[in-house]
Amino acid sequence: MFKEVLEEAKEWAKILHCSYVSDLNAIIENGGISDLIRVSEALHEKKIANIADRITGDLKNNRLILIAGPSSSGKTSFAQRLRVQLRVMGLEPVSLSIDNYFVNREDTPKLPDGSYDFESIDAVDIKLFNKQLTSLMDGEKVIIPTFNFKKGIREMNPDNVRQIALNQPIIIEGIHGLNEKLTSAIPRDHKFKIYVSALNQLNMDENTRISTSRVRLLRRIVRDFRTRGRTADSTISLWAGVRAGEEKYIFPYQDDADVMFNSALIYELGALRHHVMYMLSEISPEEKSYEKGQELLAFCRNFKSIYDQRDIPCNSLIREFIGGSCFDVS
Repeated sequence: MFKEVLEEAKEWAKILHCSYVSDLNAIIENGGISDLIRVSEALHEKKIANIADRITGDLKNNRLILIAGPSSSGKTSFAQRLRVQLRVMGLEPVSLSIDNYFVNREDTPKLPDGSYDFESIDAVDIKLFNKQLTSLMDGEKVIIPTFNFKKGIREMNPDNVRQIALNQPIIIEGIHGLNEKLTSAIPRDHKFKIYVSALNQLNMDENTRISTSRVRLLRRIVRDFRTRGRTADSTISLWAGVRAGEEKYIFPYQDDADVMFNSALIYELGALRHHVMYMLSEISPEEKSYEKGQELLAFCRNFKSIYDQRDIPCNSLIREFIGGSCFDVS
């Protein structure tokens, strides 16, 4: 599946006459970026609509929709856009947040250094989650918990009752979505699993591909700076741990997906460059991430910036990172 999606992305790059960084730069310089943005976004919309068609074609067996992918792959925006496409099909999908099912802080597993491992699937109360998920799918009323992150405890509010119709799809988005342990009470053939990744179509030249993880890191630097006030140095320092978690909790399960969605946009590095250059340049030589920051700066200098970003639609996946999204993705 991975190879097929990557080959498809390369083919689309050829169709758009934008296989290399030099092609993208020429399009930006010659004033053709607006058209490239529109076509790229239309391709995303078509792909998401096709996935919605597959789900509705066998809703009985696809009622539970599980979305997973590595950090900054655009899972949240994808889930929102899929929800819209399912609404177009006459459905009323509901979302269920795994965050509300975290175990209390004292029961959270720990890493070897003694810090909490919030990314472990054992940080989730699997038993309660499956019990309530089964009840919801059976049309029963359920009191949904709320996790109090300040206190580190799960709270039950009697007023937080949810009940859904038997034909309403349930969308669950999170890093453990593809892991059968998360939804073990539901038979595999009653789930539709989606793996979201950002397989960049551009190449530096005929022999050099652009690293997917590098693009995701740039996405995360821009988003974390904007939404959390986190410096580029801080985000880069955390990246090794994030990658380790992906290797342990996400990548081993990607082959179990029913479909893979490529969230990369062929123009996005021009859009990201406009935001990320000054963030990276603020990393001082005294910081541990200075060398990595300089490496990323050198990489970004290969691209022309897209200064006027008004043509990027508000529902674009890249808006999750650069800002201006019409979805609640912060």
